[in-house]
Amino acid sequence: MIRQLVFPVHRTVPWAAIGAAGATGLLLAALTRTGETAEQLSLYLLRAAILAFAVGLAFLLDDPARHTTSTVPSPRPVRIALRTALAVPATAAWWTVALLLVPPGVRPPVADITLEAGAAFVLAVAGAAAAVRFSEVTRPGPPVTGALLTTAVLTLLFWPGRWALFVPVQDERWAAAHERWALVLGGAVLLGVVCTVEPLRRRIRL
Repeated sequence: MIRQLVFPVHRTVPWAAIGAAGATGLLLAALTRTGETAEQLSLYLLRAAILAFAVGLAFLLDDPARHTTSTVPSPRPVRIALRTALAVPATAAWWTVALLLVPPGVRPPVADITLEAGAAFVLAVAGAAAAVRFSEVTRPGPPVTGALLTTAVLTLLFWPGRWALFVPVQDERWAAAHERWALVLGGAVLLGVVCTVEPLRRRIRL
């Protein structure tokens, strides 16, 4: 059954939105090569690139035909897992290129910044899964994008310093911050798994 679903699901994935977000992200990563000032801002430009691609992934579960496919034999967890699996190779390739665009001398620690990227990407898809699970929207991308951008801004402005997530490489809180990023990633994975489950009772439409 899964083999039969691959091609139809692949056709419904919003690759245009993901591709546009990916191109924006790569442009931001490439800015690290444009001068000494940009190199000094490499970590922040790479984080902006991560956010841009995460915005694209927020559209992964957009499906205008969602309500007409709710009765198909394949359950929701299978459909969401298949969409996610199709996006994984593209995401991995994009992240590899984004890292390579940053000059080696100013590139942040790869494992740590990859943890940040993974948390952002999974959180975007989990947010879309939550929107699908708890609402009737067919395009969760726009509201999840708004929530993602708002959360990023509020975190930068108001998040307590002792629990900081976005810290410079030289900051003594770098290691502790990435322990918290690991918790964010774990929480996002858990949220995504929970939200892929079919509701026990469907909402009655009037």
